[in-house]
Amino acid sequence: MNATAETSVTATTAPPEDRIPFVEEIKNLLYASKGNPISTCIQCGTCSATCPVASGGFMDNSPRRIIAMIRSGFKEQVLKSNTFWYCASCYQCTVRCPRGIDIAELMYGLKRFTVWRTEHQEGLIGPTFSETFVKMIMRTGRSYEPVLATTYLFTYGLPEMILEAQTATSLMLKGRLPLLPARIKRLENFKRMIRHIIPIGDKE
Repeated sequence: MNATAETSVTATTAPPEDRIPFVEEIKNLLYASKGNPISTCIQCGTCSATCPVASGGFMDNSPRRIIAMIRSGFKEQVLKSNTFWYCASCYQCTVRCPRGIDIAELMYGLKRFTVWRTEHQEGLIGPTFSETFVKMIMRTGRSYEPVLATTYLFTYGLPEMILEAQTATSLMLKGRLPLLPARIKRLENFKRMIRHIIPIGDKE
């Protein structure tokens, strides 16, 4: 287990006060979740022990510690964490939580929250990928892999980039990957629906 991930939450100063406590913001974000609220967490560490990413030392804060930080009001530290962006979505934490908290949904919620607030950690692929995906579906209503690939392809080495290009070319020649993205019918209706879900304003 990553020693840094499992150390207790400490700070030299108290977290800044907001009009709405951070824990309430997260509670509102997860209002539709079927799991119990994070206020029922007993800090047993089952989520961290069962997480393959946290136990591998890839997260700067374990799921257990993230919950403790949310409840303590350390908003900035939580939003700058890489924990939820490294989540593998395996749902083991949710399945094994003795308090029935949907921790995987919490990870998804924190991703949305940081993208909306543009307060995520610099250098992560996840936020850029998510923003590119939303802009793309707002333009066409469909996912288009060649556009999404540009968000992470240049982080690979040259051999991997060449292999990806060869694979894409082969798919295009076989008609499995279109040269241009297709647009869905009644796209404006689709955009109105998305705006009820994602606070993107008029930006596309």
